[in-house]
Amino acid sequence: MANALQQLMRQRLDGQGWSYGEVARRGGIPRSTVHHLATSERLVRLPQPATLEGLARGLELPLDRVRQAAAEACGIHLSTACRPATEADPLIAGVQRLSAEDRRHVAALVESLLERSANSPRPPGR
Repeated sequence: MANALQQLMRQRLDGQGWSYGEVARRGGIPRSTVHHLATSERLVRLPQPATLEGLARGLELPLDRVRQAAAEACGIHLSTACRPATEADPLIAGVQRLSAEDRRHVAALVESLLERSANSPRPPGR
């Protein structure tokens, strides 16, 4: 089963009739990188920001959409409603170095905190 980034890339490549080489050229990244991201079942770590930016350019997609798909391919599930990407980047960078089991613990913690936040009473005036 394809991961989120593979699915996104496959939809875009098939929909536009593009090759890995065309995406790489437009994005200014190596063809081998595009091929690797499109064919690796599970990414071990999140690609470098410059790689994601190039991939987004090459696929003509918003960077946030590509970044989210790449994070999910690494086992990191982001909520786009939580924080701007600039605040989340250091967290993502740290979490990607954890083992799969530890990432599951972090995900459970985040879900618990979000649930607690959603259920807590709001201070007056907010």
